[in-house]
Parts: sequence; C-alpha cells; structure tokens
Amino acid sequence: MNFLTAPKPELGLRRLASAPLSKLPGPSPRRFPVRQRFHNGTNLRALPRKESELRCEADGFDRTSNGVLEKAASGFAAAAAAAAVMAVCGCDAPALAESLTVAFPVSRAREVNTVQRTLVEAWGLIRETFIDPTFNHQDWDLKLQQTMVEMFPLKSADAAYTKISGMLATLGDPFTRIISPKEYQSFRIGSDGNLQGVGLFINVEPKSGNLVVLSCIEGSPADRAGIHEGDELIEIDGENLAGLDSEAAARKLRGRVGTTVRVKLHSGVCLPVSLFLHQTILFVQLPREVIKLSPISSTIISHISIDGHELKTGYVRLSAFSQNAAAEMENVILEMEDQGVQSYILDLRNNPGGLVKAGLDVAQMWLDGDETLVNTIDREGNMLPINMVNGHALTHDPLVVLVNEGSASASEILAGALHDNGRAILVGHRTFGKGKIQSVTELHDGSALFITVAKYLSPALHDIDQVGIAPDVQCTPDKLTWSMASLSRDKNATSTLESDSCIMVAEHELEVQKLKGSAS
Repeated sequence: MNFLTAPKPELGLRRLASAPLSKLPGPSPRRFPVRQRFHNGTNLRALPRKESELRCEADGFDRTSNGVLEKAASGFAAAAAAAAVMAVCGCDAPALAESLTVAFPVSRAREVNTVQRTLVEAWGLIRETFIDPTFNHQDWDLKLQQTMVEMFPLKSADAAYTKISGMLATLGDPFTRIISPKEYQSFRIGSDGNLQGVGLFINVEPKSGNLVVLSCIEGSPADRAGIHEGDELIEIDGENLAGLDSEAAARKLRGRVGTTVRVKLHSGVCLPVSLFLHQTILFVQLPREVIKLSPISSTIISHISIDGHELKTGYVRLSAFSQNAAAEMENVILEMEDQGVQSYILDLRNNPGGLVKAGLDVAQMWLDGDETLVNTIDREGNMLPINMVNGHALTHDPLVVLVNEGSASASEILAGALHDNGRAILVGHRTFGKGKIQSVTELHDGSALFITVAKYLSPALHDIDQVGIAPDVQCTPDKLTWSMASLSRDKNATSTLESDSCIMVAEHELEVQKLKGSAS
C-alpha cells in the first residue's frame, strides 16, 4: 500500500543521499478542529425530522441557503488541504471564505452522534481530494443525504461505521476506505516502526484456523522466553483465542511498558533421535517492552568470482516502507561501504509498500543528479514529475533489485525509479501492479480515512496499475541449472540465502556487470 504522510522528525538521521524532492503529490494527513453545538431548528430535506440538530462549523466556503448540504464538509477538506499544500509543496494556500455551517439531525444514540460527525468529515475530504471528480459517476452530495438517512435510526457505532464504509464502497476504489481507531493505531505501529508489546508476529493458519507464531523479534521478551515459529497460541491472560483474528489477538498482547501478559501455547519440539514432533503445553509470563520494528535485514555474502578474486555482495532486505526505513537503509549502505562491499542486492520481494516518501528517500540513495523518480497524475489529469535536486548517491556499485508478485506500491515506485534510470537490473517475477497513491487523514474520533488522491507512472511513463513491472530476468527454480559449484561461498552465508535461486541469479547478473565494467 502507498501512503502519503507528514513524517515525524527522524532524530539522528544523517544527511540523505540528495537534496529534497521538488514536489510531493497529494495532501498530508492533518487533524483539524470542528466545533459543534446542539440547537433546535429546521431539518434538511430528505432527512428524518427531529427537533435537535448537530451543527458542525469550519472555516471554508460561502454559506448559502440552498447549498448547505451540497457544501456540507467542503470547509473541513479545504482547511486540511490548504495546510497540506503549504506543508508538502511549499506553495501558497488558497484564500478561505467565511464560516460554513452544516446541519443534520442528531441520533438518539450518543455513540452514533460521533460517527455522524465522522461521516460528514469523511464525505467532505472525499469531495475535495478523491482522484475521480465524478465519484464513480454518482451524485456525491445525494450520497451524503442517503447515508445520513440510513445512519439515523442505528443504535451502535459499529453499525454506523459500516454505513460510512458502504458509502465509500460506491466509489469503486478498494483503496479508499475508513478504519476504526483501534485499526488506525495498528497501522501507526507499522508505519512508525515502534510498539509496546512482547515481540511476536502471529497469523491465522488457513487450514486449521489456529493462531500461530510467524516469528519473534530477536532479543524481544517472546524470543528470550523461547517461543518459536510455528507455536500455536491458545490463550492470552486466560481468554481462549478460538475464533479470534490475528489483529485482535495482537492487540491483547500489546500494552503499557512494565505490565505483563500470560500466554498459553502449544509448542512443537522436534526430537532429532526419533524425528518425532512432540507437542507440549507452555504457560509463559511475558513483560511488555518497547519493541523496535526494523524493516531492514542485511548480511554480506562473500564468494570467489570467475576470475578467482574475492567479491563481497551486500544483501539488503527491505520488508516495508516505514518512517525509519530510509534512515536504516542509509546506515546499512554506509556500513557496507566501509566493509568493502563491491555490489548490492536489494530485496523487495513481498514488500507491500508503505509510506511513499520513504520509498522516494531510499531511491535517492542510489541515484545522482536531477533524475525523475516518479510521475504523479492528479484528479484533473495533470502530470507532475517528482525530481531529485542535485542528488549524490551513497554508492555507485552494481545493483540488482529482487521483486515478485508481492512487491507493491512504494516497492514498485522504488523499483521503477531505479530501473528506468538505468541504475538497477530487476530479477524475479512481475510485480503486483498498484499504480495509485493514498493520503491518510486521522479524523476527529481517532479513526482514519484512506483516500486515493493520485495515480502514478514510472519515470519512463509506464502505467503499472493492474499490470505490474516485468523484471529484466525472470527467476524460476529452473535457473538452478547453473550450479552452486561455480561459487565458493563464505561459511557465514546463511542456508536460506544459499538455497534461494533468485539470489543466485542476482549474483550471476552482478558478476556479468562487473566483467562488463558497468555499474548499472
């Protein structure tokens, strides 16, 4: 997924590989206040009649007698977009007119009142920024009226949120959606790169429906307790997990630093003598700590080249484009340069994307000059290139980028930037094919709205949406026909890397580049 956010300051970040980008598309997420008051008055037509109404006010467009509903949330969107334009593009904000009042009937259910306000807020943001100005060929103002009518008699916030989701679904864009406050907190954890918990990655096993451990973060409480990949979670603090999804279970594991959580699990222990998988029940008390989620893992692969020289290849796997991805990538590249690395493999396989800015920042580390990184297309169809400004790469060593069908969004932006500018060879499988960019806005109630605000083309103007990027070299198991015997590997190379045919293909391509004397 691609998201444009206003990044937090990255403390301790040394200089980036080049000067700032000249442009960045779309609005940044902003929180903006909406004042409310209850009063008696006339209801809008087509809405259920009720004595009290909720009025939401924001600085925005002119107030009109016949267009109150038509411009219901334009002020909200305008205030956010104006601030975002200044923050991202550095251009002047448009002048705003007088205060706008939005009136609609108040639900008897207090928790639904809050979601009513969220509905208007979301509707206005969509009206101002959604990539399709026809809103999938429908009357977006009428859609607000219809949704408000449907929401009025509801009794719960969950049901009311469902109505907002239904309204957004009519746009025909699966990437434009609203998520609950709890879901947004989970998203923030992924993008910020830190959480308070025990360091477990869990998921539901498709066949059994059981919650199983995917991995433990090295050095985390779960890792120190001896929890392993494949262990099955049964209970958390005495609560049975049957039928619970992975996100709900993960929320139970998180909590304030210094508190503890008790987990019950089935642990599969392999006994080498009998080759028998022995199931044991474990009860583990885990302390919650600050867990740093690193999106990068790396190692140096040493081997002997065809002409008998030792070569060092830096292998860097980037799993997501979080806030700290660029800073960590920079540190890894500089450390590897100090260790005499002569070529690089950047692994973007199964990287679903993340923050667009992080992807663009990483691209700059490999490129020089004023290269175009990506071209964006706004809702009016205007194409805006995003260019570097007097960039200076951290390294000019040969580079291969690994991609597959799980490489999406920001991964495709990065792969396209490096490939189209002649900096890298792509190896693997055709990428996912997501050529759209979303903004993320935190709403007043803590929920978040994802809106598709732009499309993008690669620097060579390739539209990859629903098509993907084809690699230069297709990687399949058949490529193992050229044997590992041709490479004398260092003993420290992991067995995973040794058995990965695509990494072997990447090394072969780097060797060919080296022999040609080419750095791209």
